[in-house]
Amino acid sequence: MVAQVFRDFQKIYPVITRGKGVFLYDQAGREYLDAVGGIAVVNVGHAVPEIIAAMTEQAQRVAFVHGGSFANEPAMALCEELATWTPPGLRHVLLLSGGSEATETAMKLARQYHLERGRATKYRVISRWTSYHGNTIGALSMSGRTAWRGEFVPYLQQFPKIHPPYCYRCPYGTTYPGCQVACADDLERVITLEGPGSIAAFIAEPVIGTSAAGVTPPPEYYPRIREICDKHDVLFIADEVITGIGRTGKNFGIEHWGVSPDMITTAKALSSGYAPLAAVILHDKVYEAMARGSARTTQGFTYSGHPLSAAVGLAVLRYLTAHDLVGNAARIGRVLLERLTTLKKYPSVGDVRGTGLLLGVEFVADQATRRPFPPSAEVTRRIVEATLEEGVVVVPGMSGLIDGVAGDHIQISPPYIFTEANVEQLVGALEKAIQRVMREVCAAQA
Repeated sequence: MVAQVFRDFQKIYPVITRGKGVFLYDQAGREYLDAVGGIAVVNVGHAVPEIIAAMTEQAQRVAFVHGGSFANEPAMALCEELATWTPPGLRHVLLLSGGSEATETAMKLARQYHLERGRATKYRVISRWTSYHGNTIGALSMSGRTAWRGEFVPYLQQFPKIHPPYCYRCPYGTTYPGCQVACADDLERVITLEGPGSIAAFIAEPVIGTSAAGVTPPPEYYPRIREICDKHDVLFIADEVITGIGRTGKNFGIEHWGVSPDMITTAKALSSGYAPLAAVILHDKVYEAMARGSARTTQGFTYSGHPLSAAVGLAVLRYLTAHDLVGNAARIGRVLLERLTTLKKYPSVGDVRGTGLLLGVEFVADQATRRPFPPSAEVTRRIVEATLEEGVVVVPGMSGLIDGVAGDHIQISPPYIFTEANVEQLVGALEKAIQRVMREVCAAQA
């Protein structure tokens, strides 16, 4: 029998037939609250007429032209609009199809930047453990997601990694601010040990995504990272595939720290999931180095600058602006974080964290010691499934977020049109799921 290959060969997936606003509906007509926006993708909501109209109109004009031969109007208009959303100096846009394409392209552009300046030895990219930058080989090489790297280590570049800014489980065994943000200084330590002459870039998610959902560094972190990168002629790439286009309550997540990176990668919310779309946004200094040098790049894919996708992206940006949805992501994010924090009344809830509408809940066997559940208990999977049975969609965070083996958490990243009533439905479903799963776990351990 010929059939679709799913991620989990043994799982039976509900078949979704339609969506509307913050809700999804399956073949049986059952309604689900989409509390993750697909997976931090859908920001304006499902089935928005304005986005559908933009898709239809562009499809009637032209759906595809090759970017190596032609320019097209929606791609040019999207790039101009996107450049008005960015931190200072970032105004040169390369359109792509997905987040992995974007981060891998940024890695290659970092290499080109140094080559154009006669620094051919600089090619390695430093990243962080407990991170995710994509599933292609280059992007996975930069990722610190242990569970996904293991099978493919023979193919991966041996890029250095530093500690994540994971305050709840500080790798130095201290607390903020007494730690003096040692996790940022870890970047300079590794650059020095590896040799600055070999390091091309440092890449980081401003707020960590599914690998440690919602982990947000302290205020001094990225200014210090920027300082270290400048000192050693290392580019700073902000991976905003998840945090970009308003999810954290600002246009781009890095803006919370008042820092301009040298490149931004973004995808997911750029098209709200209506079409595949991503972008790499270059700072003037990167673009001008290439413009003064070879004045060309080989970075591009078949669907780079796809007219239909670009028309969708432009419609999404305009819709977000017209309805102040980035502002609502900030407002409703504060409400959601406050309500989720009440879940700490349950002994199994260890940490609740996040910025805007990128939040995470971490589960522990012991609140006082922060001891995790054994992986065999499958707490994350059980809570996700129990919440779905209550009619609410959340997604599992990466397994093994603590040490590559242990650690349970979920990601919550709803559309920006979420309301306080939606918040209450989500928190109520989570409460029921937590209570049920903990009863089952305790019974199994008795």
